[in-house]
Amino acid sequence: MSPFDVETLGPEGPPTEDGRYNSAMTTTPCNIAASLPRLARERPDQVAMRCPGRGGGYDIALTYAELDARSDAIAAGLAKRGIVRGTRTVLMVRPTPEFFLLMFALFKAGAVPVLVDPGIDKRALKQCLDEAQAEAFIGIPLAQFARALLGWARSARIRITTGARPWFADATLAEVETAGAHAGPQLADTLPDDMAALLFTSGSTGVPKGVVYRHRHFVAQIAMMGEAFGVVPGGVNLPTFPPFALFDPAFGVTSIIPDMDPTNPAKADPRKLHAAIARFGVDQLFGSPALMRVLAEYGQPLPSLKTVMSAGAPVPAEVVATLRGLLPADANFWTPYGATECLPVAVIEGRELLTLRTRTEQGAGTCVGRPVPPNDVRLIGVDDEAIDAWSDDLIAQGGLVGEITVAGPTATDTYFNRDAATRAAKIRETLPDGTTRIVHRMGDLGYYDSEGRLWFCGRKTQRVVTERTTLCTEQIEPVFNAHPDVRRTALVGIGEFGEQLPVLCVELREGVAAMDWEQIELKLRHMGEGFVHTAQVQTFLLYPKPFPVDIRHNAKIGREKLALWAAKQRR
Repeated sequence: MSPFDVETLGPEGPPTEDGRYNSAMTTTPCNIAASLPRLARERPDQVAMRCPGRGGGYDIALTYAELDARSDAIAAGLAKRGIVRGTRTVLMVRPTPEFFLLMFALFKAGAVPVLVDPGIDKRALKQCLDEAQAEAFIGIPLAQFARALLGWARSARIRITTGARPWFADATLAEVETAGAHAGPQLADTLPDDMAALLFTSGSTGVPKGVVYRHRHFVAQIAMMGEAFGVVPGGVNLPTFPPFALFDPAFGVTSIIPDMDPTNPAKADPRKLHAAIARFGVDQLFGSPALMRVLAEYGQPLPSLKTVMSAGAPVPAEVVATLRGLLPADANFWTPYGATECLPVAVIEGRELLTLRTRTEQGAGTCVGRPVPPNDVRLIGVDDEAIDAWSDDLIAQGGLVGEITVAGPTATDTYFNRDAATRAAKIRETLPDGTTRIVHRMGDLGYYDSEGRLWFCGRKTQRVVTERTTLCTEQIEPVFNAHPDVRRTALVGIGEFGEQLPVLCVELREGVAAMDWEQIELKLRHMGEGFVHTAQVQTFLLYPKPFPVDIRHNAKIGREKLALWAAKQRR
């Protein structure tokens, strides 16, 4: 059976291109955990996931039979504690077997896991947890201690720890699992529109927002990603961003959870990654651009890999080129484009991306490929105001840069307890048959080329608007990033919109002396004079340390912080 058959997808078959379902088809609940019982029957002894133990070895493993049975027991035990269908439950557990057992148990129970990046600013973290209005809190002992000390999630009336003793909690996970050990199979009859999870954005351009995922969104992601990337059952995946491992059981794939800090992929040890890949015959890998750079700079071949995916920010062409040289000739290096609110949107393979490298380095932007079917990806005129209703009059004409919008099965429809943010990012569209759908505004700027490929030009909020024109980060920075002594650059604006001064912040490569800055700056000025749009950048500032980046992927540059720094330097 294909991993995308009706049983896995949910109660009403595959979603239509508008994210709706055929109500005439009814099988199992719409739930990504619905695949576990089947896989436990068909592949009971196949390892679902391996995790590194305290000694550094991968001696912790769960088979599909164990993952299914133990998540059943935990789901039943959670129900006895009051965590049932619809219960919003904060989950603060490291990427260990407990994390995956709990996630599938919560899905089976029909509860709503709430996931927030633990590395974000503590004030923002508290705000996120308060907004979530969680009724339960499951966490490691340290998280429970922080909850009690800092007042996190005060609304949580049920508290469970993964520790050996119920300190700062009502029960341990072991007690919960024991209580449900003999309850048998668990799977709530969740419907496509039921809330499945609350996933907070990384907050790279502001306070993180809670994205409401419905069960149909997860189901559609499985189908679209499987088709786009050619995922087949029986493979072995190294998901360096742990939440992506949750999709692997739906694909019938084994997950090898890497020995690394998932909140700091830029600091991952490539030797450990290579050792895991070689030991377990890993043929699929997902990681952020920062992790791809780690592997590229390590420079060792990756002969077993057949599929590599990298998302979170544009992958630099030099990294793509280096990695393609380390992969087998028949391997694919996909760079999907999307966001927490909508994924995947578009995709391009590394070979095609490299043919466009020169255009990127000349200021065309970064090509993110063609839309993933059945997404409807359209560009609208750049507007910072909310748009209530869709009209074709909104569409940007004549190949102009516009804001990227997406309508499709994975486009989420609301932020939790953020009405203003929802209005700013969502447009309601009435279809010819009288039904409606949500169009998500990506907050990104881009355009289509003559071959139907989508080009990313940068975040809308990070564009620089001068007296004469608008400058987009991804059309400016790659021109200067081509300098051999420059690691990366960041375009920021100082002053009010419409009168901003464009400033280029520069981070040098490791080992390049700051005393060489004067000569580097002269060369950068010369490079900028070669193009009309980059010639408008006349102010260059050397940033004295690595750029601030997002906590999730270590790839999105914190241009807002750099803009504040640059303004101080110009006073």
